[in-house]
Amino acid sequence: MAYAAHLGEVPAEAWWLLLANVFWAVAYDTEYAMVDREDDLKIGIKTSAITFGRFDVAAVMLCYAMTLGIIGWVGWTLHLGSAFYAGLAVAAAIMSVHCSWIRGRQRMACFKAFLHNNWVGAAIFAGIAANFLVSGRSFG
Repeated sequence: MAYAAHLGEVPAEAWWLLLANVFWAVAYDTEYAMVDREDDLKIGIKTSAITFGRFDVAAVMLCYAMTLGIIGWVGWTLHLGSAFYAGLAVAAAIMSVHCSWIRGRQRMACFKAFLHNNWVGAAIFAGIAANFLVSGRSFG
């Protein structure tokens, strides 16, 4: 919406960022679905955690990797600097902590990882904001 309002069009980078967001949403939604897996199996709901089965942790980490990869690639095409990549590195570190939390598939640890995703977004945002502050470039 912001792209369309500001530029009057939706450029390819916006669609790539939407795809990155879909991968991120699948990752954190799967963390949440891991919390309720047993209950969902009892009532017959098909969640991502059930669909991924024993590969649920790997699927979460693959989705996180795709998220960072796409966002990093978009940043590279826009010539963003080291502050941007520092934000992505912090986000990657947070995601790796999530992996350690969800690996045991304990309900509360998975829920903690799900809730902790706001820090992933904060790290990515901080990297983008810091990039523009340091570079003196504007968003428009």
